[in-house]
Amino acid sequence: MSKQQKKTHKLASAPQQIKILAGRWRGTKLPVLLEDDLRPTPSRVRETLFNWLQASIVGSQCLDLFAGSGALGIEAVSRGASSAVLVDKDPRVVQLLSQQLSKLQAEDEIQVFCDNGLHYLQQLEQAFDIIFLDPPFSKLHPLDLLSQIDNKQLLKPNGVVYAEFFAKTSTACVPSGWCWQRQSKAGEVEYGLLAVE
Repeated sequence: MSKQQKKTHKLASAPQQIKILAGRWRGTKLPVLLEDDLRPTPSRVRETLFNWLQASIVGSQCLDLFAGSGALGIEAVSRGASSAVLVDKDPRVVQLLSQQLSKLQAEDEIQVFCDNGLHYLQQLEQAFDIIFLDPPFSKLHPLDLLSQIDNKQLLKPNGVVYAEFFAKTSTACVPSGWCWQRQSKAGEVEYGLLAVE
């Protein structure tokens, strides 16, 4: 199979919609653009993640830094988070997210910005209870962002960072002062919750 055929096969097999799993928007289908770097978090992983977060999700303020489908941030608000900020650098993704938020009448609770995740983080001054880090696997390792989050105090006391990454190419280490609270693996993807020690 040629490189182009592999790419075509990959896009054809990618989900075109994903469902919100629980909360007030349970069952809502979110459209997904068929792009190489757009890799929605699988339902099974999201279910595990939000089981971990169930004691802290209600009333929380969330940041979904590489939003893509928006599934993590939107699911968080569906389950009781007070607000979420979604950031993605692709204008088409942002437009799709904005349309979806309008349908859900969620513009007061969920904001969406078109920006590079790294640039947005560098400019950020607001602190969050939960930060979702699920960047394109080929371009950035989420653990490399933890020091910046810590230095800028972007995580509230008792806050957590969710990180998702490709296990086989993982070379980043958890920076000093951080620790895993929860950790798991699904296929070739590792994911977990991190907090400041």
